[in-house]
This record gives sequence, C-alpha cells and structure tokens, in this order.
Amino acid sequence: MVGDQRTTGPGGLPAPPELLAAPGYVARRLHQAYVAAWVRMVDATLTGPQFAVLTAVNAYPGVEQGNLARAVALDRSTMASIVRRLEDRGLITREKPAADGRKRMLTLTAAGAEALADADRRARELDVVLMQGYDAPRQESILRELTKLSEHWESLVED
Repeated sequence: MVGDQRTTGPGGLPAPPELLAAPGYVARRLHQAYVAAWVRMVDATLTGPQFAVLTAVNAYPGVEQGNLARAVALDRSTMASIVRRLEDRGLITREKPAADGRKRMLTLTAAGAEALADADRRARELDVVLMQGYDAPRQESILRELTKLSEHWESLVED
C-alpha cells in the first residue's frame, strides 16, 4: 500500500487504497488543498495562475503573451482569459507592437507591481508552511521530483 489511509475530512471515510495508489488522485488532492490554502493565506481574489502570470511578466517585462503562456504552463486560451482579467484590474498592460498587431506585449503596472509584491510575500510564507517538517535539501529534492513529474505528465499531452 502507498502511504497511509487518511480520512478525506473530519468524520469521513478513509480513502480507498486504490485511490491512494493512483498518482492523479493524489495530485488532485494536493492541488485542491493548495488552492484552499492559497485562498486562505495568500489572496482570495488573485488566483495562483494569475500570480504566476504577474511573476513572469515581472521577470520578463515587455514579453509576448504567447511566449509567456508556455513559460507558466498555460494554454493560449487560458492565458488570454487571465491576461484580460489582469488588464481589467489594472495590474498589467497589453500593447500591440507596430510590426505585428497579432502579438500582445505585457508589462506590469505600478498597481500590478504592488499587488505582486504583497502576494509574493504571503506566497513565500505559504511555501514555508507547505514544506514544514522537511529540511532544505529534502525540500529541494521534493521540488525537483515534482517538476520532473510535471514535465513528464505535460509531455503526455503536448500537441
């Protein structure tokens, strides 16, 4: 048996061993718990994907929207929706370069930089809580393995 049988909630039934042995089920549980912790500890309005986009725009000012989508592991339609919402909130600007009107170049606004700095501080605090109980080398090892697993799973569905 993989792991130990834990309940899915207070007074809940134990998860069936077949589910605990299924990587997709465990990944979904991790994601669900992460999203709940994010909403509680980081920001109830700014989503994790929106935060990822703000972080990447900050790292690559003036980046083309399509290139950024790949960098933050979002498909083009999801990226377009997120960028539109961030722009509507005044956190980023989208500009069309004269040479190619189909492209959109992204830049953080002052409000976006402020929102990112505030959320980033709380996100780093959440990281500490999430990795509590693991020393630095083990944390790095876990993150390497999760990244490797993510890359493998993404390769299964790449077009």
